[in-house]
Amino acid sequence: MEVILTQNIENLGTRGQVVRVADGYARNFLLPRKLALPATKGHLKTAAQLRAAEARREEQRRREAERFAARLREISVTIPVRVGESGRLYGSVTAQDIAQAYLEQHGIEIDRRHIHIPESIRSLGTQFVRLHLHNDVNAELMVNVVEAPAHKAETGTPGSPAKAGSPAPAEGSA
Repeated sequence: MEVILTQNIENLGTRGQVVRVADGYARNFLLPRKLALPATKGHLKTAAQLRAAEARREEQRRREAERFAARLREISVTIPVRVGESGRLYGSVTAQDIAQAYLEQHGIEIDRRHIHIPESIRSLGTQFVRLHLHNDVNAELMVNVVEAPAHKAETGTPGSPAKAGSPAPAEGSA
């Protein structure tokens, strides 16, 4: 039986596509759940209109992704990290760190799941990571990894004032 899909269905097809499926699958699953319509002349005409509308929406999404990618190429973020004595990072910079930095520094919300880091970022300096925006559009994000300023109060350097809000050490404790 031929049906016209009204929604994208994984491993079957996309919205507006005409597909051939087993009669029982169409009658018992697709049609009752309104996931598909029978492929009649009227529905085929409607499917053509759906495909045209979907193509226009997809083209609009692609253009918006390209504009967003162009905007992202012009900016970068700086991520301060803790570094050991030998200059090695404690841990690594993650996609979540990058997404959070873009939100805090530029007010741009990026989904961390779309950030692709080819290798772990474990060194200081400028790194480039890929952001997947659309099937046809990817953007490169520039990430500057710098050493976080040392807080003398946190390291316990003698003669430094205690950090505001931190409790004073208890007397007589070992």
